[in-house]
Amino acid sequence: MAKIIAIANQKGGVGKTTTAVNLSGALAYLGRKVLLIDMDPQGNATRAVGCDAALVEVSLYHVLTGQENIENVIKPTSLRNMSILPASMELAGADLEMASAFEDRQDRLKKQLERVEHNYDYVIIDCPPSLGLLNVNALVAANSVLVPLQCEYFAMEGLAQLLSTIRKLQQTKNSDLEIEGVLLTMADFRTRFSNEVAQEIRKFFKEKVYQTAIPRSVKLAEAPSRGKTIVEYSVNSKGGVAYIDLAREVILRGKK
Repeated sequence: MAKIIAIANQKGGVGKTTTAVNLSGALAYLGRKVLLIDMDPQGNATRAVGCDAALVEVSLYHVLTGQENIENVIKPTSLRNMSILPASMELAGADLEMASAFEDRQDRLKKQLERVEHNYDYVIIDCPPSLGLLNVNALVAANSVLVPLQCEYFAMEGLAQLLSTIRKLQQTKNSDLEIEGVLLTMADFRTRFSNEVAQEIRKFFKEKVYQTAIPRSVKLAEAPSRGKTIVEYSVNSKGGVAYIDLAREVILRGKK
């Protein structure tokens, strides 16, 4: 069965989609079979792997609203071992449509994933920067949550709400849900400030913080515009090396 990891942080601009796309790519590069799920209506992860969200005819929206089964919507990417369940502009309406449903509105992704998870080693879910039903569906389906935190002064601002949601779901819908890890992003350890923020985050989350930190990187910023993961675009760049190191940490933690 696949390990299902939700990449979540309701704060925007922390490298959430960058991490979802490039962790998926790095895991695939290391020989694991990966499904990337784009649950963000903005469709940035979809575009980052070379799919035009505006041209996607069937998407996660159709899966969540019962119009299609998941296996009919998953698409291959240009990277061997990696597939995507794409988003489309219609996904923005899924929250509202599911809110009016009385049955299984929090379980729809989980039930669909049960159809295909045996085909993958990892399922990586790029969550939207909100705590609506799309996010709840991701967290109910997931085994764990990876939280990207930017190395900045207000890094943990608003994080309490996400942690509260995780605790509630542990008590109700998903007792096995755990924090997979906390990832420091956009780090520049040449500065005292980044080091101080990292120290505070490590003090709070302790061993949950990955040893790997993701640096600021021009290549990481450029890769999505080419429709490629960093391992395809510039595997030996600082960003490429960092995400491969992160993927190795994720694999290693899964063996413990």
